[in-house]
Amino acid sequence: MVRTKNGGRGRLFSRCWLAALAAGITVSAVTGCSRTSGEARAGEGEQYTLPEIMVIAATERNRYEKVYTDQIWTVEVDDAGTTMEDMLLSQIRTFLEDMETMRLLAETRGIELTASEVSQVYSLAQEYYGTLSPGDLAFTGVSEEDIQILYERYCLANRLVNELTKDVNLEISDNEAKVIAVQQITVSSPETAQTVYGEVSAEGADFAAVAKEYSENEEIDRLLGRGEESESYEEAAFSLEDGQISQPVESDGKYYIIKCINSYDEEATAVRKSQLSLARKNQAFRSIYDQFEEENPVEISDELWSQVSFDGGEDCTTTDFFDLYHEYFPE
Repeated sequence: MVRTKNGGRGRLFSRCWLAALAAGITVSAVTGCSRTSGEARAGEGEQYTLPEIMVIAATERNRYEKVYTDQIWTVEVDDAGTTMEDMLLSQIRTFLEDMETMRLLAETRGIELTASEVSQVYSLAQEYYGTLSPGDLAFTGVSEEDIQILYERYCLANRLVNELTKDVNLEISDNEAKVIAVQQITVSSPETAQTVYGEVSAEGADFAAVAKEYSENEEIDRLLGRGEESESYEEAAFSLEDGQISQPVESDGKYYIIKCINSYDEEATAVRKSQLSLARKNQAFRSIYDQFEEENPVEISDELWSQVSFDGGEDCTTTDFFDLYHEYFPE
């Protein structure tokens, strides 16, 4: 199994990290049939029971299979032959280990759930457990108490992030977040670039049609935010008004002709502003978290994790563990 303890963490905690689990991380189901919720934690000091792991595993496995079918798990994601199943199993293991590290960090900082949050988690656990089918229960072996424990940990991780970053300035200016919509033509020589510029500058020229004829990059329409391209490219693109076309711009050995379609995409700018704010929050949190994690390593035992796979559980269909959480705890 390939593990990416450090490389994958950027997707996992703070609202950037925690919400990203439900948006882009898939995990596994276990071999065998049902497991009792009272099953002892495997290994001395084990942080999770197998049923607790299986709730997360089943949720993510089923969510991905709804979109990609179960054929996705054998797809290789790198030259080393790592399968999608291997990669996502590794990511969920990292997620759970990080969530336990956050619980320990919260404990050292004296950070706890409020009475209101505890009450909400209790109601949330009841509601989610009530949605589980016989197939879900058989596959995960989970109890309502297991669900409550998981939601408490997840909620505490969010509270920890918010508490440790509450004094961080998360304001992002419109100029910093600004996103524009452009069309671009990419060529390799300055001579071709001048020829193309002459064609698109002609009265009545169809920029998109010329782009399809000449551009070496199939990506013609794109949204652009600051910091995503070279300085020369961005200087040209962000100086354009709607409908204007740039002179050829050299960047990283290629030549670009850029047409501004929308000099201020309001919707995309709002999304990017939120993303940048979360990234700033994430950076502030990790400045504290990373040192603590290094000094307090957490690892789910191989003995426990060896019981986790994608086999079986055809009647298990639960997908909304995280979606339901965010209905109770929106941000």
